[in-house]
Amino acid sequence: MMSKAKILSAYEEMAESYNNLIDHKPHNAYYDRPNTLSLLPDVKDKSVLDAACGPGKYAEILLAQGAKVTGFDLSTKMIALAQQRNKNQGDFFVHDLAKPFENLKDASFNIVLCALAMHYLQDWTSTIKEFYRVLKPYGVLVISIEHPFFEYNYFNSTQYFEVEPVKCTWNGFGKPVEVNSYRRSLGDCISPLTQNGFYIDELLEPKPVSEFEKLDPKHFRELNEFPAFMCIRAVRKG
Repeated sequence: MMSKAKILSAYEEMAESYNNLIDHKPHNAYYDRPNTLSLLPDVKDKSVLDAACGPGKYAEILLAQGAKVTGFDLSTKMIALAQQRNKNQGDFFVHDLAKPFENLKDASFNIVLCALAMHYLQDWTSTIKEFYRVLKPYGVLVISIEHPFFEYNYFNSTQYFEVEPVKCTWNGFGKPVEVNSYRRSLGDCISPLTQNGFYIDELLEPKPVSEFEKLDPKHFRELNEFPAFMCIRAVRKG
């Protein structure tokens, strides 16, 4: 089994550069974020849980739109950066996405957002159950993940139906960092939701927005040919 310490150490190592680049790094700013945000309902006066919030960029956007934001992340450095970025607005704390959210009450959020983090979990079931628990009836869950078909090709997998540990080197955040995660099938991205009290309201295979092209024309072209990410909006049944 992959060590959680490896995932944590990668993010602790690149936290500062990640935070410095997140506003304009193409895959985040002009691919993941605009598409993921497009699935959110109006957040004004709504309570939002930003699960695995990183340096608090999503929280910054949502707070500016009038949301009440609670965020957590596995990385202590990321939480410090989220607090700094949001100038003591919002409530941020260190917590592991894989463990029960013990300090969050039942039915206390209108919206849960989890961007580009679920692929760090070997098993989604307990986390999805926690999202269900903390959401109000008919509350909205929006997640973005690495696209299962992209990952199958990228990692040269031969076992589509397996949940398998994978790793790659990220070069975009200063010095190269090895990032470990789990690759899974499309069914293993959908069934934990549909089997634990959610229905899928929308599945978005995103395309990059135009600003991406100026910064990275090669990946802009590739992402218009084949998606690297996938965004899902799920609704908690009554």
